[in-house]
Amino acid sequence: MAGKGLIDRNRVLRFTFGGQSFEGFAGDSLASALLANDQRLIGRSFKYHRPRGIVTAGSEEPNALVTLERGFAREPNSRATMQPLYDGLVAKPQNAWPSLKFDALAVNDILAPFLSAGFYYKTFMWPRKFWEWVYEPAIRQAAGLGALSKRYDHELYEKAYAHCDVLIIGAGPAGLMAALTAGRAGLDVILADEHDQLGGRLLSEMEHIDGMPAAAWVQAAVAELAGFANVRIMANTTVTGAYDQGVFGALERVGLGVEALPEGLPRETFWRIYTKGAILCAGALERQIAFANNDRPGIMAAGAMRSYLNRFGVSPGQRVAIFGNNADAHRTARDFAQAGVEVVAMIDSRAEAQSLGDYPLYTGAVVTGSRGRLGLKSIDIRQSDGSVKRIDCDALGVSGGWNPSVHLTCHMNGRPVWDRALASFTPQPGAVPGLVAAGAAAGEMSTQGALAQGQAEALTLAKALGKRVKPSTLPVADATPYEITPFWDVGGTGRAWLDFQNDVTVKDIKQAVQENFRSVEHMKRYTTQGMATDQGKNSNVAALAVLADATGRGIPETGTTTFRPPYVPVALAALGAGGHGKGFAPERLLTSDRISRERGAPMVEAGLWDRPSYFPLEGETHWRQACDREVQMVRNTVGICDVSTLGKIDIQGPDAAAFLDILYTNSFASLKQGRVRYGVMLREDGHVMDDGTCARLGADHYLMTTTTAAAGQVMRHMDFVHQGLRPDLDVSFTSVTEHWAQFAVAGPEARALLNGILDRKISNKTLPYMGYKAVQLGGIAARLFRISFSGEHAYELAVPARYGESLFQLLLARAEALGGGAYGLEALNVLRIEKGFITHAEIHGRTTAFDIGLARMVSEAKDCIGKTMAARPGLVGPERDQLVGLRPIGEVKQIIPGAHLFAPEAEAVSENDEGYVTSMCYSPTLGSVIAQAFLRDGRNRHGQQIKMVEHLSGVTTLCEVCAPVFFDPEGGRLRG
Repeated sequence: MAGKGLIDRNRVLRFTFGGQSFEGFAGDSLASALLANDQRLIGRSFKYHRPRGIVTAGSEEPNALVTLERGFAREPNSRATMQPLYDGLVAKPQNAWPSLKFDALAVNDILAPFLSAGFYYKTFMWPRKFWEWVYEPAIRQAAGLGALSKRYDHELYEKAYAHCDVLIIGAGPAGLMAALTAGRAGLDVILADEHDQLGGRLLSEMEHIDGMPAAAWVQAAVAELAGFANVRIMANTTVTGAYDQGVFGALERVGLGVEALPEGLPRETFWRIYTKGAILCAGALERQIAFANNDRPGIMAAGAMRSYLNRFGVSPGQRVAIFGNNADAHRTARDFAQAGVEVVAMIDSRAEAQSLGDYPLYTGAVVTGSRGRLGLKSIDIRQSDGSVKRIDCDALGVSGGWNPSVHLTCHMNGRPVWDRALASFTPQPGAVPGLVAAGAAAGEMSTQGALAQGQAEALTLAKALGKRVKPSTLPVADATPYEITPFWDVGGTGRAWLDFQNDVTVKDIKQAVQENFRSVEHMKRYTTQGMATDQGKNSNVAALAVLADATGRGIPETGTTTFRPPYVPVALAALGAGGHGKGFAPERLLTSDRISRERGAPMVEAGLWDRPSYFPLEGETHWRQACDREVQMVRNTVGICDVSTLGKIDIQGPDAAAFLDILYTNSFASLKQGRVRYGVMLREDGHVMDDGTCARLGADHYLMTTTTAAAGQVMRHMDFVHQGLRPDLDVSFTSVTEHWAQFAVAGPEARALLNGILDRKISNKTLPYMGYKAVQLGGIAARLFRISFSGEHAYELAVPARYGESLFQLLLARAEALGGGAYGLEALNVLRIEKGFITHAEIHGRTTAFDIGLARMVSEAKDCIGKTMAARPGLVGPERDQLVGLRPIGEVKQIIPGAHLFAPEAEAVSENDEGYVTSMCYSPTLGSVIAQAFLRDGRNRHGQQIKMVEHLSGVTTLCEVCAPVFFDPEGGRLRG
């Protein structure tokens, strides 16, 4: 419309929708451009495939979902209301075949009596065999709306972090005033708004602030904020969730308004914002009134119609009618009449309503139905005297009132409070620590009130942060009070829609009550009300009112469903930004990596680390030759192995020992300084999580080591225990895995090698077995641990990571001079199997301390995580598979990990299964294949024979059951 809107009509933008070409203008949204081109049919509903048009002008849009295509990238379920128009935009409708106008699955609408709420719970139970071959394939084929591209998406997504004094969520009147106040006070401010232009409802209203048009006041406010160095403006950014300790998640759609991204620019960025305080200025969402066939294209929210008229200069129709139960609906009728659009009816359910303009007013009247399959053609109204009148119109604005956007205030299990005057829920104060609401989000619906609340909350926060602020003069704006008489459902026999996307009707809610789904959460799941991509933003409160009426309860007693993040849909690519390619599985390189590769060591992945498998020498043609040589080298002289991949967690604090006693099955409070202890850690269900060592470096200082594979899991477990179970303990811990390069020096010559490089020599007396010592290495502070994973006299020497490569070179040179050298993972595995040590091949998540023979390590003198659960019947006793060793004794010498064990005379079928093999190797020390396995009642079966069967390879081997420790069971070599 000429003279209306904030768009630039001098910049024409071309786009396509459903294969047709259209034109719009700079500043348009895709939705406004489609309306300007008289495209009222945008999509189809999920279940009945009913025609659907644009309903709102914001992120709450339930209907106008399209698929955007950019080269190979395809973004389904994009809200046309939130997509800025750009030249070359390609959009396609969804959920319709073969075309939007002629959708084959629209037959579902005819079959609606058979597809009522909960029909799937009743229909797909019989015949049973139909589920796999008929029902499930059909449901999967029909499920979903848009579809992702099957080609790789090369677009960039990022994650980022921000810190501020105050986060202001929403840039309407309350948000802008709060940002101006906080910015002038010198606070570090982030102002986030989900639209591409700041201003919120002020861009959609014909209002004045301080004597100037509201849009001009917004422009001046934004210009002032942009001049503050302490204010960051983040447009196109939706705050999606509120979390503990002042953390908020936010999705910034960086590349929203362009087709081709400049190199390095992400399509979207997911922010984690840390703030000292937050002000929610997210406004309110308009709700519908249910009446028969209230879902036709052309029936919209009345406030959204004002947005399209005043912000985009678009009239959704030529003959407009408005239906409402509150004073705000009359503003829509007034604005359209003043713009020259024919307003054929203003229908108000309130008998006392007053007109704001020259147009027909029907008080005490309601809309009872509509006509027009693919677009609205007329409505029926029931007047106050009971007579019914038909009115021709092609657009109907409906306003059932406004719901404050309370969602973020409920993300930490807070519940909103029912406000009878507003006929809506408002935020519960203090539900999210540090978050306060202002403006319409707090239930203040006037512009003047929103400005005042925004300023007041910002002043309060500034004072709390130590700023002395003199409030500036408050702008003068509209202060018209908000008046509403609750009215939810017109009634009648026709289908009256609540959730447009999921096709939930008033009848569905009442049916749920009849079938005893009276709880709001049960009703939600039975009917799917509020479970679509809009999360019921338009429909939940009306549905609750219908439920309350059907159950004879009030709305406050009925309650609300649970609001959960994210507030709007967030692409997994944004949440997991960087989590593809090397970002998904990064290469973690040892400090010894370059030297290992130069020596020809093949690399294998272990816990995302590249580790050398073995170190071949000239003339060796098979990995076994290198492995056997390395094992014998460690047993006879000395070997060097990089063990930096072990998880290292630094633990400090007065309660560090008590914390470790909770984590480990055995006691660490009794561990002396300068000593190391082996420990086992259980999950809450009693199964072994990990094992490792822990050294006491000082009175309140420990260093825990974990297995390479479980380092991250253990760290997460410690976080959970500290935050969730024992927050009273004064302890802190941090991962230092990559801070230290650590090398095993193992073999009879290990001490001689170390005494040749340490500033002060060591002995059995100064560093006994399972001891720790701070040492100096050429003046460099290092840590030396007397521990062994090989069964030999061994140490682990740790230095700051920057010295790792040079230390590895030095250790290799000294070892080779003594007849030793480097050994890799293959030899390390052989050495530990010979000694009976376990890895995650044995503690794979289904074994207990009892199973691996470490039940005595579960202390009776203290409690620990998993102790009680580990003692449950079935987790102890002879029926459990217990760790044993195996030796082949027949002609076949092959033992295969993963193979299962059976009695020699038993048939190799699952009913006779008695255990399984976890690890095997050829031991050059023993001259035999050996293995570790779990066998039922295995510890009482040493010396018996068992049959190993591997069906895939067709291998059967007769084995002798023995103790899992094959080499030096007395431990004399590692203690010597």
